[in-house]
Amino acid sequence: MNVFSRLLGKGKGHPFCSAIVAAAGSSSRMGGENKLLLPLEGIPVIARTLMALNEAELVDEIVAAVREEDLIPISDLCKTYGISKPVKLVRGGETRLASVYAASLECREEAKLLAVHDGARPLADAALIDRVVAYAAKTNAAAPAVPVKDTVKVVRDGVVESTPDREALRAIQTPQVFDAQILRAALQAAVDAGEEVTDDCAAVERLGKQVFLTEGSYRNIKITTPEDMLMASAILQWREAQP
Repeated sequence: MNVFSRLLGKGKGHPFCSAIVAAAGSSSRMGGENKLLLPLEGIPVIARTLMALNEAELVDEIVAAVREEDLIPISDLCKTYGISKPVKLVRGGETRLASVYAASLECREEAKLLAVHDGARPLADAALIDRVVAYAAKTNAAAPAVPVKDTVKVVRDGVVESTPDREALRAIQTPQVFDAQILRAALQAAVDAGEEVTDDCAAVERLGKQVFLTEGSYRNIKITTPEDMLMASAILQWREAQP
């Protein structure tokens, strides 16, 4: 029995899933360095992200939106680190929305599910990825999330306006997985409206669709600042030390 059968309790096989990797950002908060190509415990960040998607049983192909100057380096990394699934690299746009939309149009026609993952989330493991894909196959829209640990304030001009109930707050991670037609329609609608959504769930929510959350991981961090690299290294060292 394959992992899809175990997770969904159905027969053999699973809907074709294309993983879109958003990897065309400017890395502005990393001091100008391309964070995706930085070594994380000896392996580039983007390579670790691609390796996790390659290991996930429910992902069938990978389409990565990258900067033009990164097309060859990332292609070489796919060979170096043995990415065996079909990989297509496309030029990213000026915004994350533009990049994900461009990549969505390059996915295989038979793709029923599109899983959008941040290139800078190298610590999402295959089990987490498969769990979200399986949930999206049942719900049409799913994302991993974790409870917010800190108290969050709504602030305007440096003054606290309100304090939301922390019990109702979740930090949303990737991969965010959707029915392919729903996601493409949501992205196109956001593009047409000229609205820059912060994540793909937000684009789908604009259409009035429900997004269902499943268990994420506090270890599934996004690399944004130099401090995140230190944290990611510590997490990897901790993983390797586990029996």
